[in-house]
Amino acid sequence: MPSQSVNFVPVAKAESLAPGSAMKVEAEGLSFALYNLDGTFYATAEICSHAHASLAEGFILDDTIECPLHGACFSIKTGEALSAPATDPILTFPVRVDDGDVLIGIPSATKG
Repeated sequence: MPSQSVNFVPVAKAESLAPGSAMKVEAEGLSFALYNLDGTFYATAEICSHAHASLAEGFILDDTIECPLHGACFSIKTGEALSAPATDPILTFPVRVDDGDVLIGIPSATKG
């Protein structure tokens, strides 16, 4: 059975994302929504699981992101769908800050 390893890729400078905001970032051909919640960074899939809308353009309230298209809400920390019309969660990704760079952990399948 394949196992997954995580490759951390730099996507932004920590100072480029103010607390309480989000931005779209791209790495390895994928798009992510990157969030700064009071100095702690989180990353999710950029596109809402309900309809094709960018969560990076959504509205943040506490640790929740609201889709700008239909108002579905998701937990930024867990990806859980919190309100209709979304029922499916969004993917979350590990994030770390290293020397002022924000890095997202992107899973890559490895043979095990």
